[in-house]
Amino acid sequence: MLLHHRRRYERLGSMRQLDAERDCAEIYRQSVTLEFPWDYTRSLELALYRTYAVPTIGRLLARTGELTERPQKRYDDTALLLDSVLEHGFEAERGRTAIRRINQMHRSYDISDDDMRYVLSTFVVMPARWLDRYGWRPLSEHERRATVAYYRLLGRHMGIRNIPGTYEEFVRCLDDYEEEHFGWDEGSRAVSDATLALMVSWYPRPLAPVTRRAAKALMDDSLLRAFRYGRPPAALRTLVRGALRVRAHVLRLFPPRRTPRYGRQNPLIRTCPGASSGDYSVAGLGTFPSAGEPSAATGPRAAAGSPASEGNSEGRSGDR
Repeated sequence: MLLHHRRRYERLGSMRQLDAERDCAEIYRQSVTLEFPWDYTRSLELALYRTYAVPTIGRLLARTGELTERPQKRYDDTALLLDSVLEHGFEAERGRTAIRRINQMHRSYDISDDDMRYVLSTFVVMPARWLDRYGWRPLSEHERRATVAYYRLLGRHMGIRNIPGTYEEFVRCLDDYEEEHFGWDEGSRAVSDATLALMVSWYPRPLAPVTRRAAKALMDDSLLRAFRYGRPPAALRTLVRGALRVRAHVLRLFPPRRTPRYGRQNPLIRTCPGASSGDYSVAGLGTFPSAGEPSAATGPRAAAGSPASEGNSEGRSGDR
C-alpha cells in the first residue's frame, strides 16, 4: 500500500461493516461528504456537463434558456436539490421535497426514459472513474455497490424504468448510449459554452484562459468531438492530470476528515445566501415552467405531472 496517514483508511473499514443495500444512503453520504467531498463535487459537475453532448438533452436545455441565461442559478439549485436528498435522506421532509421538485421540473418537458436513465448512469459511473484516476484512493467495491443501490432508489423515486442493477450494467448503459447518441448540436454547444464560461467566472480573471484550457484537458476525445472543440495539446493534458494525481498523493498523507462537507457548503454556490447554513427553502429551488412555454411537455410526462400526482416524490409509482 502507498504511503499514507496511519488513520487514513479507518472509515473505509467501518463502512465495510455496513450493508451495501440496506445502508446505501449512509455509505454514500460518508463517501461524498467525508472521504471525497472535493472529488465528488468536481466529478458530478463533469458528469452533468457530459450529458449536454446528447443532442436531445443539450437541445432541450438550450430551449429553456436556463443554462445559457442563468447558469449560476441553475448550478446552485441543482447542487442544493441533490444535496438535500443526500443530507436528509429519502424519507425526511426536506429530502422528499427535493425529489418532488425534481420530478415536477422533469414532468414539465418531454424527456425520454432513455435520456433519464443515461443521466442517472453518469452519476454512478463518472465519479467512480474520476476517483480511480485522481482520488487519494479508488472507490471500493463496497462503495460501488452502495452507490448503485442509492441511485437505483433515487431513480425509482423519479419514476425511471429499467434501471441497471449493477455497476457493470450502469457502465454499459453509459458507454453504449454515448456511442450511439453523442453528436453535434448547436444548442448543445451553446449550453456547453455557457457552462465553461460559468466555471471560468469562479476564478480570478487573469486565470480565465488557463482555467478554460484546463477544463478541456479533462475532457475525453468523444466529448470534444461532440462539441467540436479542438483537441488540447498532449503536454497540457499530462500536466493537468498529473497535477490531480499529485494532489491525491498529498491528500493520502493527511488525517481523515472528521466533519462532513455537504454540497450546500460549496463556496461556488452564490445565488442562495443561506445555503451554507441550510437556511433556504427547498420548495423554492429549481424552475417553474408554465404550460404555455414552447418547451413545455405535451406528451406522457405532462400527464404524469398533473396536479394530482405532484404531491408524490416517487415519480409514477407514488410514495411507498
